[in-house]
Amino acid sequence: MINWGIIGCGDVTELKSGPAFKKVADSDLLAVMRRDAAKAADYASRHRVGKWYSDADKMMAEAGVNAIYIATPPSSHLEYALSALEKGFNVYVEKPVTRNADEARAMAAAVKQSNAKLTVAHYRRAVPMFLMVKDLLDKQKIGEVRTVQIRMWQSRKPKLIAESETNWRVLPEFSGGGYFHDLAPHQLDLMLYYFGEPEKYHGFSLNQSASTPADDHVCGEILFKNKVVVNGSWCFSVAESLTTDTCEIIGTKGKITFPFFGNYVTWKTDTEDETVTFKHPQHIQQPMIEKIVTYFKNEGPNPCSIDEAIVLMDIMDSFTKTK
Repeated sequence: MINWGIIGCGDVTELKSGPAFKKVADSDLLAVMRRDAAKAADYASRHRVGKWYSDADKMMAEAGVNAIYIATPPSSHLEYALSALEKGFNVYVEKPVTRNADEARAMAAAVKQSNAKLTVAHYRRAVPMFLMVKDLLDKQKIGEVRTVQIRMWQSRKPKLIAESETNWRVLPEFSGGGYFHDLAPHQLDLMLYYFGEPEKYHGFSLNQSASTPADDHVCGEILFKNKVVVNGSWCFSVAESLTTDTCEIIGTKGKITFPFFGNYVTWKTDTEDETVTFKHPQHIQQPMIEKIVTYFKNEGPNPCSIDEAIVLMDIMDSFTKTK
């Protein structure tokens, strides 16, 4: 039985992940922790969790858990992961796994020194809609892939972003950057999942609007070893009427189009023009948590390793540190 404790039971855990720990076979949620004791107690009461804490070390010492889900802002991911791994707990850590690649490498070193396991929350790898895209690619439905165009253009207050009291997502000391660091990990990880190992990558970022401390415009491109080229554009200061979330995968026989935060996949060739609409799982992370429980029980592979997350963080760093 995988008995979970959550460190950081905030907004992301309310529906996307938290309830799923009780719904997956051989999995249970025994305890939650948040530095605000009143909020931890309220969460435990609403979600019928037996124990709550305001101190992570105390939870790990007393709650009877054997796995930890870290869902705090990225600035504390490394600290909590190191502590949990040292104590022998298996770890599931939210994305982005850390604020930068150096911190991710420190986490990877701790995993290697520990007997425990760690998985990163790139949960779209397990969501049926994105698995369908992979299946279309694997079957070469659009022939050989030539280029991928990612466009994520949002207003200064993106509706895709969960509201928080401090809006820590645009404070680089907490998030590692701005909204790019919150949304792009999902997008770029899927590129790695679909196309494999990158050969080279570069980009740049700037703070066009100066409305927050973080850069709000990021551009980058990746050349994969299989010669697929990915171009990405992320801008977080456009008019609300011009917001877009699209991915176009262009091949020698057609193209696949889908949103990263929507619910449809379209593919067009000379002979087909099809669209499939999806109803996502109630708890979007549940399929991934099922795979993680299987992995933690030594019954399956790691659905997303820290080494894979390092590659992602290297790419993000190359986009945002090149001025």
